[in-house]
Amino acid sequence: MFKCLLSPTPIVCMVLFLCMISPGTYADPYKVTWDSPSADSSGSMPLGNGEIGINAWVEGDGDLIFYISKTDAWSGNGRLLKVGRVRVSLDPNPFAVGQPFEQTLDVRTGMLHIDAGKKERKGAMRVWVDANAPIIQVEVNAEQPVSMKVSVDPWRTAPRELVEKERFSAYGLMESPDPVVVAADTVLDDQKDRIVWFHRNEKSIWADTLRLQHLEHWTDQANDPLMHRTFGGLITGDGLVTKDSHTLQSATPAKSQRATVYVLTAYSADEAAWLHEVIALAAADSGNIESQRKAHEAWWAAFWDRSWVRLGAAKGTSKKVSDEVEEIERGYVLQRFISACAGRGNFPIKFNGTLFTVDSREEEEHFDADYRRWGGPYWFQNTRLVYWPMLASGDTEMMHPLFTMFSDALPFALNRTQSYFNHEGVFFPETMYFWGAYAMDNYGWERQDDMEDGITVNRYIRYDYDGGLELLTLMLDYYAYTQDEAFLTDTLLPMGEAIPNFFYAHYPPRDNGKMYFHPSQALETWQKAIDPLPPIAGLKRVLHDLLAIPEAKTTNEQRVTWRKIQVALPDLPKGEVKGEAVLLPAAEILEEARNSETPELYAIFPYRLFGVGKPDLDMAIETFKQRKVKGNNGWRQDDMQAAVLGLTKEARKRLSSRMGMKHSGSRFPAFWGPNFDWIPDQDHGGNALMTLQCMLLQAEGRTMQLLPTWPKDWNVGFKLHGPYKTIVEGEYKDGELVNLKVTPESRRADLVIHTPE
Repeated sequence: MFKCLLSPTPIVCMVLFLCMISPGTYADPYKVTWDSPSADSSGSMPLGNGEIGINAWVEGDGDLIFYISKTDAWSGNGRLLKVGRVRVSLDPNPFAVGQPFEQTLDVRTGMLHIDAGKKERKGAMRVWVDANAPIIQVEVNAEQPVSMKVSVDPWRTAPRELVEKERFSAYGLMESPDPVVVAADTVLDDQKDRIVWFHRNEKSIWADTLRLQHLEHWTDQANDPLMHRTFGGLITGDGLVTKDSHTLQSATPAKSQRATVYVLTAYSADEAAWLHEVIALAAADSGNIESQRKAHEAWWAAFWDRSWVRLGAAKGTSKKVSDEVEEIERGYVLQRFISACAGRGNFPIKFNGTLFTVDSREEEEHFDADYRRWGGPYWFQNTRLVYWPMLASGDTEMMHPLFTMFSDALPFALNRTQSYFNHEGVFFPETMYFWGAYAMDNYGWERQDDMEDGITVNRYIRYDYDGGLELLTLMLDYYAYTQDEAFLTDTLLPMGEAIPNFFYAHYPPRDNGKMYFHPSQALETWQKAIDPLPPIAGLKRVLHDLLAIPEAKTTNEQRVTWRKIQVALPDLPKGEVKGEAVLLPAAEILEEARNSETPELYAIFPYRLFGVGKPDLDMAIETFKQRKVKGNNGWRQDDMQAAVLGLTKEARKRLSSRMGMKHSGSRFPAFWGPNFDWIPDQDHGGNALMTLQCMLLQAEGRTMQLLPTWPKDWNVGFKLHGPYKTIVEGEYKDGELVNLKVTPESRRADLVIHTPE
């Protein structure tokens, strides 16, 4: 069920507001406009309400087409599928080839506008996904009466086996000995003046994941989250009557037409029960489109009002700088919009395409819009990068689906640790279905007889337990920013006990009193290592922050345990390169590198043990300079780490480069990728957001660093969030910081203001 996490607020005049804070005038970064139709779904624009997303485009014949996605449309194979595809046609069609055409996505209002004509519009169409309800609206206003035809256009029309490369989209089942079959959708043929279709899971891999991983006893303690999950939609509209089971059409031509799509996911005993629910959903709609549109616009106005970054070139700088900051601002705005379109559903944002996958080709092979590399499981190292920027932008309610998924999996994870290792604590695997089990391909379909439970066939993640530590770091920061006491009690502290306890039990102290991390690994790159930096840095970070929570909010037993683990931690691994002190990936590396990560830099981000205003900054900078692998695309994060270290020139160069890496096959300018994953690549966009934020504002404890990595020839108007419910806003213009406002005012004393380079 859709959850509206923000109440509508009065609409603010965003145009006037943005003009007031803008340090320059140029193309509006909040709008994307095209003057011609698109060839296919690669020319689509994204829209969404946080739970439901659509890819919408107009083809050469003038038809509007859109895919519908939903955050909980999980198939029985654990793939996140599209809900369906809808086509809207007008007759006579004002948008056909040869006619004047303009298509604009206005992210300020979360609406898509399609216009025909020049001064006087011959036809106009407005498409939006209601920010406060699971409803898609298509409104038509034409100069002359038109007939409207709306049809559902399924492609999953019969059971179909995934074969060869397409099986990559069912990651976890790639090596399965059994066929991987996509079930068909159902379009009901007995509906009057409405279209109803759905996809229903009559098979599920859930129990298979548990059996393969020797956790079949859990089937007696939990319900299958895939079986009988049913998702689909109902389309209706005033004046639209049934043509056939797939199609509605206007009873009579009219200047104004409207079609409404209701989208529902539910566990239902049978098809009839789901049908009853979706009909009830439609019946509950007030139909007051003006009021609904106003509330929808108010939600988006409030979203853009709570945070912004507006860029411009300083006086006297070149057009090259103006173009640079314009592209960066546009990328920042559009990526934040994409995250908002998928961030309020029942499950976290998928790093590999989010809700906006479309038809694609891989080496001349066509795949439908359900395809995404790496399939349905969540990779933590990828998923996290979508969520870090939500702290500074104040979009913290969108972090709830991530935290909820892991919190829901906590009982299962506790049980797994006992079953596998016979000790307390929790680890979360790097590759995980949303219910907590390993992706089956990684755990291993063909396991050697002497392979112990809990040891994966996939060596890249065999001893990678670090995800829980970064999750806990993110939770601790969420609490620092929001001061959400219910979250502290119900979510954070249970994780704060279970995750550190796992490491202490799994890597107990030796005779010297220090924990010994072996067998272990440094991310996926150094797969056999002793005392790797990431888990040591992660434990230092989380234990420091857990002990900083006021004593009255924790127990004495918790604090004693945290201090015990803290004392037992080994030092961060360090060494020398060319006579300079540097951090190392691990104290000992036992084999050659097998991936291209930089584990030593995890002490800079995500764990922020080093950075602007902190000790040993020179050593951290030297470590960054000596890194063997360099990159700023996808999940690689050189630009972000440079920003944390105050390296303005490096951060600027790499952020500018990142924002220019649009996917060449997609028309929308913020569809990045595929890089290492898929399109649009949310790792790539998430890194970009956080880099720009860290160049502007960095926070640690009560201290906030303002403009720590800011170029002096970039003007900026900003409103960003900090810990303890703090808001910092102002403008840096032509070398001066003006209109600085800190809320609450008492937090101004904690602000360290830097002079841009």
